[in-house]
Amino acid sequence: MLQLFEYDPRLSATFATQQRWLMSHIGLSLYFRGMNDNPHGGLNLSSFLDAVHAHRVASRNTADSYIKEMIHYKYLVLIDNPQDKRVRPFLPTPASLQVFGGWLQAHLASLDSLAGGRRLAQFQANPSMMPALQPLIADGLLAAHAVRYPEKTFSLFTWLDNGGVVMDWLITNMEPATLEAERVRVGAFSISEMAARLSLSRTHLARKLREAEELGSIGWEGRRGHSTLWVSRGFRLEYAGAQAVKLSIIDHACEAVMGLLAAA
Repeated sequence: MLQLFEYDPRLSATFATQQRWLMSHIGLSLYFRGMNDNPHGGLNLSSFLDAVHAHRVASRNTADSYIKEMIHYKYLVLIDNPQDKRVRPFLPTPASLQVFGGWLQAHLASLDSLAGGRRLAQFQANPSMMPALQPLIADGLLAAHAVRYPEKTFSLFTWLDNGGVVMDWLITNMEPATLEAERVRVGAFSISEMAARLSLSRTHLARKLREAEELGSIGWEGRRGHSTLWVSRGFRLEYAGAQAVKLSIIDHACEAVMGLLAAA
């Protein structure tokens, strides 16, 4: 999320919460899965609303508003369907697909560095495998209890706009430390500056940080919100566990798709 925010803050805002992130995966999955039968893919409003409702990700009204926002910011385009005038499919723009490709490559690089292999090289050599990979990743994310129902610190931030960016920032700005360290300093942290940077309500962000502090996940060495911040060992393990679940889902998709390609 941090990389996405730095690349395109407005696009990051459309994926700002876990709910929106999952709706994005549902939409891409419908689009890619429909490409075999239709050159425009399989994403239309009716199929999207049905899928979001079936997976209990959001209400139909919320899903409808999300689609309209994506069209407004030109991350989706609405096109005519000459085969059926009753259905007008949506098409992800090249910019949207490029961002997902970057997200996927970052995770493939992480998998290669952790477990070995050439997932990233295989994808870069054959990016046309994206329509096969993404739906499997979406299926895994939607089926994973740990992804859908996070606990503790993650549950505080998943409903906060750009909450994922906040957590990514905390982790990536930690000072070098051992795994056993109970507390790791992040550095000076201004709630006002972070809220302004992410276009968040300062009051809302401060409330979430206070709740995380009450859990013992973060804390300040001095004046709250105006001094050096630290993150706990428990929060670091929680973050690592969430990333491990996501990487495992992506790895299984790679095994299914790249294994078939290798066999072919």
